[in-house]
Formats: sequence, structure tokens, C-alpha cells
Amino acid sequence: MVASNHMASVTVTELDLSACHPNTIVDRINSMPGLKTSTAFFTFLRANLVLPHSAMSSNQPLSTLDDIPPLTLDILTTHEDKVDALKLVADSIAQQRQQASFHLITHPLFLSLLAGLLAAVYQFAWVWRDRDVGALLTLGSGVTMCYLMGIRYLTSGYIKLAEGLKWDWLLKDSGEEDLVIGTRFGDELIGALVLRLEPANASSSSPVGSNGGGVSGGSRKKSHHRNASFYRGGKGVVRAWTTKLRYRHKGVGGDMLHEAARITREKCGRDAEVGFAQEHANSEMVLPEMFNRSFRKGEMKAARALEAVLGEWDGRKR
Repeated sequence: MVASNHMASVTVTELDLSACHPNTIVDRINSMPGLKTSTAFFTFLRANLVLPHSAMSSNQPLSTLDDIPPLTLDILTTHEDKVDALKLVADSIAQQRQQASFHLITHPLFLSLLAGLLAAVYQFAWVWRDRDVGALLTLGSGVTMCYLMGIRYLTSGYIKLAEGLKWDWLLKDSGEEDLVIGTRFGDELIGALVLRLEPANASSSSPVGSNGGGVSGGSRKKSHHRNASFYRGGKGVVRAWTTKLRYRHKGVGGDMLHEAARITREKCGRDAEVGFAQEHANSEMVLPEMFNRSFRKGEMKAARALEAVLGEWDGRKR
């Protein structure tokens, strides 16, 4: 499998402060010249450390970064770890339902519909029934509830998409598995990226987010021999990229993009393209396109993040 072929060249990124002796937490962070993982992430953890009242009122030493579990980045190789990564991706699909529901609730078209229905309720209960407060509250609550239930029904397709993400989604036509990059905080898997390496002769177009183009679902040449030069001239396609909600915007996702770029450039060549698949895990939309603006903005933001990562790699070559 592809994953096993890369284990020898992958370095686990782990915070090790055992050799450091600064006095403060800030000094411990700033004293690491080669810190590869996200310093912002550990700064976030430091800012959110909650000390018990007994520690505040006694002479006990304060908590330090030694008490924080290590943040590691690695290629997942076991079946159990990959299943956990798939669950993380499925969760991100299910979470799109919340985003879509909020967009529908606040959309001018749906707000106008709700306002019209509530106006009809007011006209019936307050005007025709001579200010019947009970009828006004009952009918108004019923209309609002039906409004919310209708939106819930319209966005329920995301739950079905999440449940439909199975193991075979990781498999190529040849039966090989995609690479799965995982980020752990201690023993907890908090991030996952699914990377597919495609050889130069694969009949698909350029990936999105790197030099334009999109990845098609065309046929691929089947081969059971993956020697060192098989992927030379090929490209890397990111098929899924997600982080647990509470750990987002802390640099974890950027670290996984850097690792995906490193692996692709190592296996496919220093000028290999890296981009998001057009049909990535979160690409299928349940609602009509006019209601998907927030998702499209998210895709553009992800593409810019990847372009920034590739820009750093291109800068190192100069």
C-alpha cells in the first residue's frame, strides 16, 4: 500500500521540552529555534490553562508546558487510525448541515417568507379575532416551528452524505489506499488530510488550488508496482482536509498542508503540483447553488492557504 512505502521518510513532529530550562512558559516557547509545529497552537493552550483555586492561594509551582500532551504529525498506517480519520472527515461533512441551516435561516428570501406568514397570523388573530392573544402566540409559535423544521429537512442531506463515506472512498482503482496524514494532540486525533499521489500518466487534469484546473474522475492506469520513480512528474491531490472544531484556526491545518506538500515534492519531484480535488470530501452540495455562497468562500480560503504553503516551498528553492 502507498502508506507503508512512505513511512521510512516521514518524520514525526513532536514538541520536546525535556532539554529546556527557561523559567516561564513564554520563554519555553521562544527558546525552541526549530519548532516545526504551530507555536500559535501552544500559545492558545497556554492562554487557556485553568489553575485550581488551591494553586492560586498556595506556594505550589504553576503548571508548565510539560503538562501539555505532545502535538504530533504523522502518516497514519493502522486500520484503526485511518478509520478514526474517516470519522473525522465524516464529522466535517455533517457539520456542513449547521452552516447551511444558519445560511437558510438568515437568507433574505426565507426571512421574507417567514415575515409574510407571521403577518398573516397577526391579521387573523389580532384583527379578525379581535386581539386574541392566545391564538396569536399559538399560531405564531407554530409557524416559527414549521419554519425551522422545514430548514432542518432541507439540510438533512448532509447527514446522509456523512453516513455514506465508507472505507472504499480511500481506495484507488488499482486497490491502493490514499495517504492519510493525521495530527494528534496526545492520544486524540484532531486533524486529518487525505492525499492521493497521481503519476504523470494519470488521465486527470490539474488539481484546484495549484496552477489552476480541476481534478476529474477519469480512469487511472492500474499498477501493482510502485518503485521510487513511479510518481516522478506526477502530482498530489488533497481529497479531504479537516480539523476538529475546537482546534481550528490554531495552525494545525496549515501544518498538514505543509506535510502534504513535502511528501508530494519528495515523491513526485520538486516542481510537482499540489491542489485540492474538484470532488473533495466536502464538495457535494445539498442545496441549490444560490445558497452555497459560504461554502464557496471556504473553498477559496482553503485554496489560498495551500497557495501560501506552496509559495513558501517555492521560495526555499531559490
